Amino acid sequence: MTFENVADNLRESFRVVAAGRGRGEVRELPGVSIAAAGVTFQMFNAAFLSAPVATEAELQQRILLSMSHFNVRGLEWAYWVCEDWIDSRTRRKSRQIFERQGLRHSVDLPGMVAERIAPPVKPLPALEIRRVGDTATREAFCTIGSVCFHVPIAWFREVFDNRAVWEAFAAYVGYRNEDPVSTAAIVMGGGAIGVYNLATMPDRQRHGYGEAVMRHALAQAQKEHGIERSILQSTPAGYRLYERMGYRTVTRVSVYAS
Repeated sequence: MTFENVADNLRESFRVVAAGRGRGEVRELPGVSIAAAGVTFQMFNAAFLSAPVATEAELQQRILLSMSHFNVRGLEWAYWVCEDWIDSRTRRKSRQIFERQGLRHSVDLPGMVAERIAPPVKPLPALEIRRVGDTATREAFCTIGSVCFHVPIAWFREVFDNRAVWEAFAAYVGYRNEDPVSTAAIVMGGGAIGVYNLATMPDRQRHGYGEAVMRHALAQAQKEHGIERSILQSTPAGYRLYERMGYRTVTRVSVYAS
């Protein structure tokens, strides 16, 4: 697998959310993909590079094209940049180029892939894991995401509290003694299983709950789709775990916000 598997699956995850909303919009512009949920949470009004970028002028043109799209609609937005699309010389200056256009750097995420995951190094905790579908599981998923990603709960509900989203966005909540403690979600795309929204409540971390829910979600996806290979974008907190599970870094995803 290459960076293009990561880029394709990442775009698909946003398309799933955008397509499930009445105000959502999915569009292909020259060299740019748009997947906008039309929500307050700007990270879900997203632009992506969809073809190689050879020069600084070309990158600037892709930024301005995306900016024009969102400005006309009055939306705050974010650019999710899989950096391997950009020529190495231009890549070294890319942060400056984005910031000159008013897009602040938010985060860098290693894009990681695994052809198959390694077995656990120690026994996983017992959890009841439920697929998100009804009101209770949707609320648990949104609450955990709000706390762990430091986003207002109203923003998370606006994005995810929508039945249509869950038709292609397979999410799971792990419960310990009926208390929701951890989440994971799956999106198929780019010939791989994409793992998203990995989160564990702060007071329940370091017990293996996140790994247990993630492995359950991957096993269900493999059973349903017959695919083992998977991708994810890692946070610093999860990086060592993902390496132990067999993931390797193939690219970097940089996020810029308006």
